[in-house]
Amino acid sequence: MRFLAAALLVVAATATAQPSATAEQDSARRVRADVEFLSSDALEGRDMAARGYTIAADYVASQFRAIGLTPAGDNGGWFQQVPFRRASHAKPPVMTMTIGGKEVALKDGADAAVRPSVTAKTRNLAAGFVFVGYGIKDKRYSLDDYRGLDLKGKIAVALQGAPSGLPSDVAAHIGSSKADYAAEAGAIGFVEVKRSDGPSESSVGRGGRPMVDWVDASGKAGSIPAGIQLQLSFGNGWAERLFEGAPKTLDAVRRQAKSNSRVGPKGFALRPTIRVEAESKWEDFTSPEVVGLLAGSDPTLAAEHVVLMAHLDHLGMKTDPKPGEDAIYNGALDNAAGVATMLEAARMFAAQPVRPKRSVLFIANTGEERGLLGADYYANHPTVPAQSIVGLVDLDMPLLLYPFTDVTAFGADHSSIGATVAEAGKSMGVAVSPDPMPEEAIFTRSDHYMFVKRGVPAVLLMTGHANGGAEHWRAYLGKTYHSPQDDLTQKIDWNAGARYALLNYRIARSMADSDRRPMWLSGDYFGDLFDPRGPRPSNP
Repeated sequence: MRFLAAALLVVAATATAQPSATAEQDSARRVRADVEFLSSDALEGRDMAARGYTIAADYVASQFRAIGLTPAGDNGGWFQQVPFRRASHAKPPVMTMTIGGKEVALKDGADAAVRPSVTAKTRNLAAGFVFVGYGIKDKRYSLDDYRGLDLKGKIAVALQGAPSGLPSDVAAHIGSSKADYAAEAGAIGFVEVKRSDGPSESSVGRGGRPMVDWVDASGKAGSIPAGIQLQLSFGNGWAERLFEGAPKTLDAVRRQAKSNSRVGPKGFALRPTIRVEAESKWEDFTSPEVVGLLAGSDPTLAAEHVVLMAHLDHLGMKTDPKPGEDAIYNGALDNAAGVATMLEAARMFAAQPVRPKRSVLFIANTGEERGLLGADYYANHPTVPAQSIVGLVDLDMPLLLYPFTDVTAFGADHSSIGATVAEAGKSMGVAVSPDPMPEEAIFTRSDHYMFVKRGVPAVLLMTGHANGGAEHWRAYLGKTYHSPQDDLTQKIDWNAGARYALLNYRIARSMADSDRRPMWLSGDYFGDLFDPRGPRPSNP
């Protein structure tokens, strides 16, 4: 109760009278100007590391300077250059399966595929397989598919998905961590097979495509757990043959999973072995995070940082457009709008006569569209002490197509930031609505989640479904999202952009001025998993 009272007092102090109509119009005009530049054809879709993205990053840095922020990137500059590597096969890999005592050559891209490696140029490996059920481990839900299995030097074969009955966010986290669990068990490779026997050749072909990841100076890669040297995919026929001579066929495993979805199939050793000879070629390049800082005013709390972030990159341009076809993925709402409203929130911070108690970091991320890569790199290599980052708000794809009256704060039910969002919204007449699509597990699918995994309470704020929002979201996701139609021909409500920026300012200002840092709620799954010793609101 003391924590909640303190939060209410902070919101009351920072949520002053509603801005005048003129001030809102000025704010809307600034948001519009930023979106118009960032989503212009001249920036060619802002693909990570491309010319248009570089221009966009320079623009954001110039705006940070004009606002009055100080550089918080590497070496006293605005940028943190993320070291990326693009890996592709130097020549077709050679894969040979020994099955039933016979060696069989596998056709690359048809029978099976191996992902290129960003950490090893040459691989010549032979290993057996172990079926590991769903391939998951979780103490909270008493799950351990690796119990009693010997994975050392083997390739883990996991069934796609997770048992039913888990919260969608938890299931999504567990599902994305399967390769990590395999590595922890000593596996050198990982395979995930489908839960049904439908066509899978297209997914096999995709398995051998070039891949991009960050690789730091120590050789650590972002998305590849240490120890995992092979990531394989198999066509359905060969996935079934992996189970030849095993206690159960793949078909039997699938039937068991379907009939008893709360308990996954038990694992067992598989008889086939595989030899893989693969050579990767690398292209190293960089793309910047843009980082600005507003220093806090409190002698003690200024050492802590609240983060506002938005991803600057988008999808670039089509490589093979038809004659006369629009080839540019402008990304006006995804996510020029998020960056523009972050910039406007920064202006609101800088315009106040008293600076916030805590310092505030403003970050424009690269590589979100490639798998949250830039945010992941920054979370692992922050330019401020990692333990000083205490809370975060992610501004990703606000749908500024209608006068929103509610927002959805994905992750609000996990931490005290939920109460902060609710009070800031109340000060503006904006409600906070429950997640309208929990099955999508949005909480785990944007840049903020890379910081959650480092123990930082965070939310992703999106405009809500009230006041016609549901229809706008349905139309946007169905026709416009990740298409060249996400451009300035949309009927964008610029006043909604100003209100979204103001709401995010008030949320972040409350977090920055509170006597107590944002906290995971007691008993929360993600807090207990990633920050088990951190403070909780009920603590004295």
